[in-house]
Parts: sequence; C-alpha cells; structure tokens
Amino acid sequence: MSTVADKLAKKSSHKTSAKQVRLRLVYVDFWSAVKLSFLAAVAVAIVTVVSFFLVFLVVQTTGLITKVDEFFQSFSDGGVSIEAFVGLPQVMAFAAVVAILNLIVITVLGAVMAGIYNLAVKVTGGLLVGFTSN
Repeated sequence: MSTVADKLAKKSSHKTSAKQVRLRLVYVDFWSAVKLSFLAAVAVAIVTVVSFFLVFLVVQTTGLITKVDEFFQSFSDGGVSIEAFVGLPQVMAFAAVVAILNLIVITVLGAVMAGIYNLAVKVTGGLLVGFTSN
C-alpha cells in the first residue's frame, strides 16, 4: 500500500521545467504612488502618536519629570516649572503636530520619488525583474 507521502514523493521526483518570465517596470503611476505613500504615512503617524504617549507614560511613571523640575527650579529660584510645560495634553499636541508634518513630508516624498523614477526610466530603460514558476 502506498501512502499519501509516497505519492507526493513520486510527484516531487518528477522534474518539471521552470518557466521564467522577465518583466520591465517602465512606469509608476503617479497617483498610485501618492496613495500608497499616504497610506504608509498614516501608519507612521499612528506609530508616532502611540510612541509619544508610551514614552511620556514611562517618563512620568519613573518620576523623571519631577526630578528634572526640581533640578531646574534650583537654578531658577522656583520661578519656572517644567511640569507646567510638559503635561499629557502638551505632549500629545506636539505628537499630533509631528505626525501631521510627517504625513505631509512622506506623502510628498512618495510623489517625488515616483516622478524621479518615471524620469529616470527614460534614460535607463526601467527596472528588469525576473520571475520563475515552481
């Protein structure tokens, strides 16, 4: 009696010819690149806001802000408090501003890279990619 494993072994020992295909990437659609870079930028923005929040929680939990505030007040005679400037609302507002700026910059960079690639293809002929089937 033959098992399924034996049948698969017989099939795998049969040599099949691998078909090769070579494709040349000669054009990147501008709006597709903008949409893809915007999607990547949204992911980076979410990661930025969450990481700012987590870092703030760690710094607040360890008491680092209080220690720095005490150290700074010893030089300023208690006139300026860092804790007034570094709170959760201020940190999250700064995180939102950084995330929005990253969103704009990454989206524009994606569009510029697509445009540069489309111009470079006219000189170089494009990117040659090879595929094989197993």
